[in-house]
Amino acid sequence: MLFPPEPVPDRPSWDNPMQFVLACVSYAVGLGNVWRFPYLCQMHGGGGFMIPYLIMLFVEGIPLFYMELAIGQKMRLGSIGAWSAISPYLGGLGIASVVTSLYLCLYYNVINAWSFWYLFHSFQAVLPWSDCPVNSNRTAYLEECEVATPTQYFFFRETLNISSSIDENGGVHMGLALCLLLAWLIVYLFIVKGVKSTGKVVYFTATFPYVVLIIYLIRGVTLHGALNGVKYMFTPKMEQLANPQTWINAATQIFFSLGLGFGSLIAFASYNHHNNNFENQAITVSLINSGTSIFASIVTFSIYGFKATFNYESCLERMRLLLMNTFELAEDTVHIDNISFWITDLNRTQPEQIAAIASRIETCSLEAELDTAVEGTGLAFIVYSEAIKNMPAAQLWSVLYFFMLLLLGMGSMLGNVTAIITPLRDFKVLAHSLVCLFCLLLGFGFTTRSGNYWFTMFNEYGATFSLLFIVLLEIVTVSYIYGLKRFEKDIEDMLGRRPNWYWKIMWVAVSPLLLISLFVFYILNYIQGGAPTYQAWDKDVVREELTQIRLGLRSDSEISCVNLCAYSHIEMTVTRKSM
Repeated sequence: MLFPPEPVPDRPSWDNPMQFVLACVSYAVGLGNVWRFPYLCQMHGGGGFMIPYLIMLFVEGIPLFYMELAIGQKMRLGSIGAWSAISPYLGGLGIASVVTSLYLCLYYNVINAWSFWYLFHSFQAVLPWSDCPVNSNRTAYLEECEVATPTQYFFFRETLNISSSIDENGGVHMGLALCLLLAWLIVYLFIVKGVKSTGKVVYFTATFPYVVLIIYLIRGVTLHGALNGVKYMFTPKMEQLANPQTWINAATQIFFSLGLGFGSLIAFASYNHHNNNFENQAITVSLINSGTSIFASIVTFSIYGFKATFNYESCLERMRLLLMNTFELAEDTVHIDNISFWITDLNRTQPEQIAAIASRIETCSLEAELDTAVEGTGLAFIVYSEAIKNMPAAQLWSVLYFFMLLLLGMGSMLGNVTAIITPLRDFKVLAHSLVCLFCLLLGFGFTTRSGNYWFTMFNEYGATFSLLFIVLLEIVTVSYIYGLKRFEKDIEDMLGRRPNWYWKIMWVAVSPLLLISLFVFYILNYIQGGAPTYQAWDKDVVREELTQIRLGLRSDSEISCVNLCAYSHIEMTVTRKSM
């Protein structure tokens, strides 16, 4: 049994409600808005995905967001103290949130280290991922790089220096380790004085990414082929609405995007004044978060359309030159619009010569380029990098993009660390530096040669089960143990009015049933998933292949590797644990 600390009368507070809103926006709007939501839209019918996504926002996301803010503001304690105040037997629920946030902090800041690495390398006359390095004899480019692409080579070889398997550990990448040290130093400076320092930082971390997104939108829609990507993105495939997986992915995207269950929202709300209007703020932040996802999708697919069009037209140009040089055709007779005609005609009239160059003939398809779905680090550090290198003033766009990624990641880290240190401060334990140092030291493991494999495992296995279980217990506790009537009175005490029927129906019935359904789905998927697999970089593979992996619990983790030709498919055995 864990008894709650007494609320401190002079507990620090946000300087104004805007600071609290910006802190929540900075925490909720993160990398998932930029690299995961566009992928889900593409995978589940473009504009048609918006329908289940928005429905889940209103039946799951906003009600649970509202509930956590109400608990934090009423109790004026971190997650451990708040749940212990509701019942001394529920202190473990708060501890679970803190442990989950700590688990996330161990590896999440590594993404910020990658962003620092790319940001620092953007200040060069030629972006280092634009061209392949030459071999040791200086007679040609490295075959490993040419088989893949310069952007893939830079990420996997120069940035990660990745090993061929998770068993091959290798040493620490000193450049990445220094970047990780810098990332944690900045996080420490941001949170060292609590809300007094965090409240000022969020003015920048919450707003500047929108400045960059707007700049990128203006630049993106003016790029050649950008409209191809935007059109592809929002062309609805309504048949996807009959696919249960579409609804499940929409629900999980809302759940994880808002950052529910980590204790961060409870911690942030605990610094509010007693009569702060958290209801309007919950709705506002949730809508901003979802609106950002849609807005970022437009930006992403304008860039993606440019990249796909560039690759498609480059393929056609290679075929044009191949035909002209092989058959000595006049330059003005072959152009990119009639390549297919010439190949068909020459195959009919000169089949032997066509057969001789058959291995060099490529199938050029814009639709195929646009169909290659990718998420996560592949989208953020490979696809975007490949598009950026082909833009005029590439260094400028690279600096802006990776600085934006850095701010998005830092904003989320502020929420995650606050979820840990606020409950500790409630129990008179001041551990800012110890928490940061502990996470930094363990985080160095993700900068080893096999660190990316461990990062993937942590990301896939780390919080899915535990967060679903935590939030399910939260809403059951509030609705059925603490009691909805008491919760209504608490809200009336803070806002001067009771919640309307919509909130009560969501808390008592709809949201719990939805969470139970998701929980059951993950358990079934977990049981049926078989042995988990991961992708390993194999520098000896010298042919392009399209591979699919299943990694862990998330059904939406079945991703296609886009031209990662040097990947091999490896099965591994792990002991699965649910936190």
